[in-house]
Amino acid sequence: MNGLVIRNTGSWYTVKTDDGSLIECKIKGNFRLKGIRSTNPVAVGDRVKIVRNVEGTAFITDIGDRSNYIIRKSPNLSKQSHIIAANIDQAFLIVTVNHPQTSTTFIDRFLASAEAYRIPVILVFNKIDILSPEDVEYQKMMVHLYETIGYECLSVSAFDNSIIECFRPLLENKITLFSGNSGVGKSTLLNTLIPGLNLRTSEISEAHDTGMHTTTFSEMLPLPYGGWVIDTPGIKGFGTFDMEPEEICGYFKEIFKYSKDCRFRNCTHTHEPGCAVRKAVEEHYISESRYNSYLSMLEDKNEGKYREAF
Repeated sequence: MNGLVIRNTGSWYTVKTDDGSLIECKIKGNFRLKGIRSTNPVAVGDRVKIVRNVEGTAFITDIGDRSNYIIRKSPNLSKQSHIIAANIDQAFLIVTVNHPQTSTTFIDRFLASAEAYRIPVILVFNKIDILSPEDVEYQKMMVHLYETIGYECLSVSAFDNSIIECFRPLLENKITLFSGNSGVGKSTLLNTLIPGLNLRTSEISEAHDTGMHTTTFSEMLPLPYGGWVIDTPGIKGFGTFDMEPEEICGYFKEIFKYSKDCRFRNCTHTHEPGCAVRKAVEEHYISESRYNSYLSMLEDKNEGKYREAF
């Protein structure tokens, strides 16, 4: 029997079979021994094969070929990965410039990972209804930066019902991953986009201006006009996984563009003479924040560790 994994609670997987049935499944005991170095060898969005034993318990026995996936380093097991979702058409990264602040390093690491698997990303700047004048100016600068690079940006308030018609043509008949830090309003946004959903939300911690997890597992939610959104738990940090140092440059669009003019083909853009990338940073054609994000990913690779602060 074949189906689609639409929910992952960590120990159980809900599979929607091709005939429309919903079946709770476990992973077969030897499944984890097939060389998949991941904390979750099966991810939401996977096409799978399931079988039932004589007791009636259903097991996932095989995963179909993935067209793509978003992956990050497991924060607890540095040598393993965590697959956020598989087989997606696009990703919406929900960010906030304040309450809480999403760092540009987090944004850039997510974008680089999406570039690695050719997944288009739209940046959704949420909570415009509570921004101070200074926050508004800072957001304009961020939007200008990422739009100049080539990323579509939306500025929204999750409490504004008019976003339904704004988002519909972007989401219709597609599988879209919703991701972001805890507290950026992802659940509130989905509650507005899907009337009657009623995902649990919580207030921002006043002491630390940080979000608290309200989504505890990944789930595919059907859209009333066709397509799915994948709701995922808030991410504190984004450790990149399975990237070679020489590849990382290619996942920063503007850095890759200027790297073609470097004197040396194997330039790391850190210290070499005749480096066109460092020159572009000095002349402000590449933003310092993006360049620093690139350097931080190189540093992660060199140190072989995940840095939770990002």
